[in-house]
Amino acid sequence: MDFQISGLPRAAFAPLFGLSDAELAAHAAVRVHADRTPGFPCRVSLRDAEPGESVLLVNHEHLPVAGPYRSRYAIYVREGALDAHLGPNEIPPVLRGRLLSLRAFDSSGMLREADVVQGTELTAAIVRALMPPSTAYLHVHNAKPGCYAARVDRV
Repeated sequence: MDFQISGLPRAAFAPLFGLSDAELAAHAAVRVHADRTPGFPCRVSLRDAEPGESVLLVNHEHLPVAGPYRSRYAIYVREGALDAHLGPNEIPPVLRGRLLSLRAFDSSGMLREADVVQGTELTAAIVRALMPPSTAYLHVHNAKPGCYAARVDRV
């Protein structure tokens, strides 16, 4: 089964790029500078920020469903990040080296299955989670901090 991993769209965050710290605070966002890699995974480019690189820490609604699983949490976005363009079945390095939580949702936004896997085992876990016809899409989260990482769809 083929799948496509996608990051968040740059356009959703571009208005924040270049704002002053005070302007960012009005959007409940904070500018930080990466002091290590890995450690600051960008949800737009699907790559880790390099030490010294500016990233925005923002609260983002990654599951805007009308139901009990509606969810938002803090994520990092590299300032000036460009959209990730992954091929079918491609696992970006930002996911390969982390402990991940994989969550399967139906078309109503109801959680149907969840698993915790090492990023090196993500391909097999994605295929398993997409097997049930009731699964509409998957969300990948970093398991320890719980932050949203990417979306997975069938192709």
